Amino acid sequence: MASINLIESFTEFKEAENIDRPTLMKVLEDVFKTLLRKKYGSDENFDVIVNTEKGDLEILRRRTIVTDGEVEDDNAQIAYSEAILVEPDYQVGEDLYEEVEILDFGRRAILAAKQTLSARIGDLKKNILVKKYADRVGEIVTGEVYQVWKKEVLLLDDERNELILPKSEQIPTDYFKKGENVRAVVKKVEMKNNAPLIILSRTHPTFLAKLLEIEVPEIFDGLIVIKKIVREPGERAKVAVESYDDRIDPVGACVGMKGSRIHGIVRELRNENIDIINYTANIQLLIQRALTPARISRMEVDNENKYASVFLKADQVSLAIGKKGVNIKLACELTGYEIDVFRDEEQEQAEYDIDLAEFSDEIEEWVLDELKRIGCDTARSVLDLTVEELVRRSDLEEETVKDIRRILQEEFDKE
Repeated sequence: MASINLIESFTEFKEAENIDRPTLMKVLEDVFKTLLRKKYGSDENFDVIVNTEKGDLEILRRRTIVTDGEVEDDNAQIAYSEAILVEPDYQVGEDLYEEVEILDFGRRAILAAKQTLSARIGDLKKNILVKKYADRVGEIVTGEVYQVWKKEVLLLDDERNELILPKSEQIPTDYFKKGENVRAVVKKVEMKNNAPLIILSRTHPTFLAKLLEIEVPEIFDGLIVIKKIVREPGERAKVAVESYDDRIDPVGACVGMKGSRIHGIVRELRNENIDIINYTANIQLLIQRALTPARISRMEVDNENKYASVFLKADQVSLAIGKKGVNIKLACELTGYEIDVFRDEEQEQAEYDIDLAEFSDEIEEWVLDELKRIGCDTARSVLDLTVEELVRRSDLEEETVKDIRRILQEEFDKE
């Protein structure tokens, strides 16, 4: 039996462990049937037998024995006189099988077959790699840093496949050294210049979602659902979570005892601040929670135009806006509402008051005592009552009451 050792002849086979055997056999059969068509014009009467275990291959030519002088197709028929030279016992009408020597195709044809086979095996490996990672889009993978460039980092997975982490998908404070293991999420898989391109990301919200899934068993089990994640990589992230079990506090479960669950994620994200908030369908409450850590005094919401005016104390406004406007930007993305923040001047004025004793140089002592008798200890408590009410409740004349209110109001008008 003439044969050819494919493992020696086609070195690509050694790297084809991921290609299933039927596919490999089909590729080999196709390559050699192409050779047969070029040499004999047809491959119909040829059988290509492949042994992928040993790397052996043989080609059998099948022809029907016909009476001498009646051969119409050399590929399909053979004369009786020629057949008996192969085996004397052959009879007309039987099939004769002959082995075709690989070397009969010629050196150039065999070289072309090797190149074709190499290209086909390469394409198969690429397709397998693309499918493998296409099925893993959105999952976390770990790669070893192989090379660091200005615009991207090249990682290698366990099978030495190349993964790309572009600069745009890195956290601004990320710094990688060769040989370091890096975790990232598979963002997309595409073919570029006939080569698989596997793009990873550490800035995509899915990366944070998957880290939470790893650290918080309740999320993995589906008891807690992540409703939405918004991020400003390396700065701040906001995660809205909801529990399907009333006994589970979703925020507490995500943070963990003394922050044990969230701390590992914060370190992985280069100290990114993570606000975990309880999701609610009540948009006012959701906006209030989304603006964490600021405390809101009041708000006006226009649901039709998805707009909210939020009023806060002066010391809370900067907290609501956040460093470089990140906090309010993320709150807008999380709620889907355009949010504007304002100082709550009404409340500030309401909180600002003056004790009546401060007016002793302008208002007589007995008048101040009379006002205190009816429960008015501060200037604003007097102004909150009408002239008629003050006259009715005290022994003061109307003109006196009007003078008192004028003096008190002038003090506030100075502010």
